[in-house]
Amino acid sequence: MITVIVPVHNEQDNIIPLLEELTQAAQSASVTEIIYIDDASTDKTFEILKDATHNFPLLRILRHNVKSGQSAAFLSGVRAAQNPVIVLMDGDGQNNPADIPKLYAEYEKHAATSPKLMVAGQREKRHDNALRRISSILANKIRSFILQDTIRDTGCSLKLIRREDYMRLPYFNHMHRFLPALLMRDHVTILTADVSHRPRERGQSKYGFWDRLWVGISDLVGVRWLLFRGLPKNFEVKDISNDV
Repeated sequence: MITVIVPVHNEQDNIIPLLEELTQAAQSASVTEIIYIDDASTDKTFEILKDATHNFPLLRILRHNVKSGQSAAFLSGVRAAQNPVIVLMDGDGQNNPADIPKLYAEYEKHAATSPKLMVAGQREKRHDNALRRISSILANKIRSFILQDTIRDTGCSLKLIRREDYMRLPYFNHMHRFLPALLMRDHVTILTADVSHRPRERGQSKYGFWDRLWVGISDLVGVRWLLFRGLPKNFEVKDISNDV
């Protein structure tokens, strides 16, 4: 069973259209729970979500009392999730819920042989302005070179992960941008699937070029350090109390 986790901040116009699409996708991807995390919105996002619970029975709502960012929202959602598999996605409508069954099919194909597994969406064609596309290409190349995570598009939020694998990750702000590398540190197998990307039709982007750049540089240093501080592969603990 799958829980879909959707962080939102001031996305009042995207709530209902995306919920309708998620409900449709749930019919073919074993989705039984949809968790929205309202990251202290100042528009009508929270009110619309509360009203939506009457029409969308899979919906659960969490709310942050202060704006804490996407990584904190993902963590809140994962902690609250009741299913063993989670799907992370943006709430701005640019990720397409119709791609969730594709991620799940890839997961099912490999789950028996690779129990620790993530399927990361990679956008086939980005529908953003030229500055965002160019900055994303450069950032991905720099990140991939430094972290050796083999992912060409870690900025795509659409990802399928086992809940217990996510819960083992070290938390820090902006960690969602480095999920493949952090999971590889814990010897999780990373698969990719090409997914669609849609232009933003409603609302405004919450990210700019410069805030991504400066935060990304400092975070890269920290993540690079973390990669060399993980547990050995095949590490396990054996309780020998009954053997003594």
